[in-house]
Amino acid sequence: MRKKLKVFVAGHKGMLGSAILKKLKKKNIFKVFYETKKNLNLLNQKQVDAYFLKNKFDIIYLCAARVGGIWANKIYPANFIYENLTIQTNVINAAHKSKVGKLLFIGSTCIYPKICRQPLKEEYLLSSKLEESNEPYAIAKIAGIKLCESFNRQYQTDFRSVMAPNMYGEGDSFDEEKSHVISGLIGKIYNAKINNLKTLSVWGTGKPIREFLYVDDAADICVKIMNTRKEVFNKLVKPNLSHLNIGNGIGISIKKLALLIKNIIGYNGKIYFDTSYPDGHPKKVANIRKQTTLGIKSKTSLEKGIKKTYHFYLKQKFK
Repeated sequence: MRKKLKVFVAGHKGMLGSAILKKLKKKNIFKVFYETKKNLNLLNQKQVDAYFLKNKFDIIYLCAARVGGIWANKIYPANFIYENLTIQTNVINAAHKSKVGKLLFIGSTCIYPKICRQPLKEEYLLSSKLEESNEPYAIAKIAGIKLCESFNRQYQTDFRSVMAPNMYGEGDSFDEEKSHVISGLIGKIYNAKINNLKTLSVWGTGKPIREFLYVDDAADICVKIMNTRKEVFNKLVKPNLSHLNIGNGIGISIKKLALLIKNIIGYNGKIYFDTSYPDGHPKKVANIRKQTTLGIKSKTSLEKGIKKTYHFYLKQKFK
């Protein structure tokens, strides 16, 4: 009988981590490990080293991160850069020391410059200034890419990096401070509906264009990339440019997105945009040519994904 591969999912309670965990558990070839923060603090280097050396994992999915929207990034910049740098450094270094076979580091397309040609190609990384509102988070994620690259170059490890667009879906946070774009809008618009508000303000101008990836699609893409043979994956990347964009390559303005969510929820009031709040990147849509070269595509339309996310929100609210 074939020995099961030992897989550790760091950040299994997060939106993407929980979706990856669900997919891996369905496959009979994996023995999946995950730990609560109480049992394993990823900010503690000694704990991470000891845990990895004890278990000798074959595969690591590094989903653990401090995440949030523009507002959270603005209020907690020190937390965003320190916690993300520390978690990824501890996990990636421990993976090397314990001779992990493969590791996937997951970041975000916010690593790209604020003013950048579209769609975003991997080679645009570090070509100009980052967007100010999430610079600490972006710098941490860029450091994670370079850490994986450096271990690959020096030790011939198989540490891969994927950069995702805005994700949404089951497991997302609807807390105003922690929420991402879609979950934040769902919470605000629903509350406006049940409170019979005639108007609702949304931050920014509504003009920025974003790409959105349903979390189950993101998890599927990540697992398929990890199942890709090393020689095939390495043909698409370079030693000093080793990350891969993932997504669907489709953009939508925040205004159109807000109106789509408004219609799905059935809110009859008027939405206006508060321009005293920042927009963030003016446009952020990824070039996913390398992903599609591997024959990997997303499946869920934005409208269908939002409907699923809204049902999840209601389920959580009234359980």
